[in-house]
Amino acid sequence: MKLRQFAFIATLMTAASIAGSGVPPTGPIPDGRPVGSVAVIDLNGLQNIEFGATEDELTRRGILRTSLDACGPVLAGHDTVSPVFMQDKLVLLWVGDPMRTPEGITAGSPVGQIWDRYPEVSRLRAPQGTHRLDGLLARSGDRAYLFLHDGRTVRKTIAGYADWARRLFNDGVGPC
Repeated sequence: MKLRQFAFIATLMTAASIAGSGVPPTGPIPDGRPVGSVAVIDLNGLQNIEFGATEDELTRRGILRTSLDACGPVLAGHDTVSPVFMQDKLVLLWVGDPMRTPEGITAGSPVGQIWDRYPEVSRLRAPQGTHRLDGLLARSGDRAYLFLHDGRTVRKTIAGYADWARRLFNDGVGPC
């Protein structure tokens, strides 16, 4: 299971590094919901999905599902979220559009907004010669947001336990 999670994380990081940057949504989201209804990821997790929950607990509640088409478990109703479990506990969530933080940061947000909204940010540099993205780690206690960026805009947001986010960045791996 760990090897699959690491392989998936590596795949997502590679995809994020070559994906288009996009722009923050201003009108309806493609599924027709207005921008104000975009799901929020915070440092506790998502609504009804908290960091530290076990795979068994989330499966029993019908939130975590396995799919033959996915490299790991998926969250019901959250197509753009990839959960990362370590030692049977949810430690990170990789989120894609149209998710945002409570402070309004989403894929496509300018990097300067991160510095404005999270004054205690640590800069993480991707190793030279790799196709990985640099990161900004906005830590609060044992939790953090890891914003992967291309120098101008956020490309991917990862939320969860700060130590796991930093470890993921340093190891250059993704959620599966």
